[in-house]
Amino acid sequence: MSSAPVVVMSFGDMTHAIQLALAPVFLLTGIAGLLNVMASRLARIIDRGRYLTEQALPQHLQDPDMFHKELNRLERRRHYASLAITACTCSALLVCTVIAVIFLQVLLQAEFKWLISGLFTASTLTLIVGLAYFLREVHLATRTVRIQVIKRPE
Repeated sequence: MSSAPVVVMSFGDMTHAIQLALAPVFLLTGIAGLLNVMASRLARIIDRGRYLTEQALPQHLQDPDMFHKELNRLERRRHYASLAITACTCSALLVCTVIAVIFLQVLLQAEFKWLISGLFTASTLTLIVGLAYFLREVHLATRTVRIQVIKRPE
């Protein structure tokens, strides 16, 4: 009766896996910071929409066309912010998967370098998509902001 060969995992293997997992963990921390900013922007967009629909309208939005235009702008911004959050969350999930596969590679003594590379590339691409949507939302917000400058008498 033959038994499967026993693969002994050394302490050095696990230490190496932890070292390999550190870079993705730092990336995960950065993505978490971005998600915090994006979620805050989304909350402000939603609060503005609620304010406009539940309170007396400001003077510049008394015209129904202006009011609907403002709500449409907010809806587009909400949509882009939501897409940005979704893409960045997917990126974070892929980074977590990379970390798990790194540890599985060490524990199972198997080669997963193509899987790790693919997951990391997918994570980077989804992060790029999330940042692009975030940039679009910021662009829409700055394009539609109204700042009144009061001139001082000279």
